[in-house]
Amino acid sequence: MANDEIRTTNALDSLTSPQTLLAAFRAGRVEAGGELLRRFEAWLKLLARLEIDTQYRGKFDESDVVQQVLLEAVRDLPKFRGLTEAEFTAWLRRILAHVLAHEFRRYRGTQKRDIRQEVSLDQTLQRSSERLGQMLAASISSPSQQAVRGEQELLLADVLDRLPADYREVIILRNLEELSHEEVARRMGRNVGAVRMLWVRALARLREEVQRLAPQSDLAS
Repeated sequence: MANDEIRTTNALDSLTSPQTLLAAFRAGRVEAGGELLRRFEAWLKLLARLEIDTQYRGKFDESDVVQQVLLEAVRDLPKFRGLTEAEFTAWLRRILAHVLAHEFRRYRGTQKRDIRQEVSLDQTLQRSSERLGQMLAASISSPSQQAVRGEQELLLADVLDRLPADYREVIILRNLEELSHEEVARRMGRNVGAVRMLWVRALARLREEVQRLAPQSDLAS
């Protein structure tokens, strides 16, 4: 993250909605723009992680991608004209698709920009974001909570980012990449029984952390 430009401030309530922060930024509160982008950092990192194929690991990772996304977002935020959180989310997703496409071209040895590839990446990223909401509804929320969007997706991404690495990995592989227990075991170098137990513990820890961070939210019911 660009430390000098994107920073959490004590003056901003952590429960302020992204839409409110966007309005505050446009009203002249520069620090609101930094807090707004910080809210999406873990979400962007998770989406990038899901998109980066194993052939690129070791060449660049999700942290490198998100750093570039945030730098471009800081630069272009004053030009953003959307009004809603959904529009802002879509805008960030397009920047992420652009940065990912650039990195893919760089390591494939091609330089020409392909808009179709960026559109395809954006669509794939949108589906990944939707799976994040579906995962929260299926694995954490009560049966009555079937529509999970917006800030709850951001919360889940933040919680995943805080989990121990093996917990985070098993949840990503099993719930978001939708791999079988057998394939997850192969990826993680463990036996299937160990992966099943790890997955159960990871989901329990995920719920516990969501309840701790949002005790008044519907997520904790």
